[in-house]
Amino acid sequence: MSDKWRTLAVDVKDEQVADCNNFFRQINRRNVLFRVEDLVTFQDPQAFDLVLSVDVMEHILEDVDVFKNFHASLRPGGMLLISTPSDQGGSDVHGDEESSFIEEHVRDGYNIQEIQEKLRTAGFTRMEANYSYGTPGKISWRLSMKYPILMLGASKAFFVLLPFYYLVTFPFCLLLNWLDTHSKHPTGTGLIVKAWK
Repeated sequence: MSDKWRTLAVDVKDEQVADCNNFFRQINRRNVLFRVEDLVTFQDPQAFDLVLSVDVMEHILEDVDVFKNFHASLRPGGMLLISTPSDQGGSDVHGDEESSFIEEHVRDGYNIQEIQEKLRTAGFTRMEANYSYGTPGKISWRLSMKYPILMLGASKAFFVLLPFYYLVTFPFCLLLNWLDTHSKHPTGTGLIVKAWK
């Protein structure tokens, strides 16, 4: 991260904000600040060139309000970049009888038309949206995130085995992620959305 950039990161959880501020002070990055804010109400008019939202929007019911706040907070020509689950199994739910691997999601994901319409309502006029987590990305996510979390939930003893698990799986997951990001997917469990003010 360049010293010339000023970064503001927000979250609703006091403890996480304090931990992050602590970390960045310890590594002497004074240009990064974390603040407790609620995206449903937070707005800083024309303050940012880039707003980055990764795995956030699936947790917020009032998504159009947040998109409006993002739009208001961007400078003219600024870009909003969103990574979020799609409605094609983005919460890893494949049937009505299953529940989400991540229970705090308020929606199982967006389809491209839905999120673009919500962004238009918020004032964005130029958008690009593509599926992510095609076949290579889905396999990588399960190997690198889902299975380790499920195993840790089953037994804390897995903490001892986790480094060895990643020693074997990490190179493979890295290759799968590269393939996923360098391929165009007709479908996928995630969305990458860009919108410009």
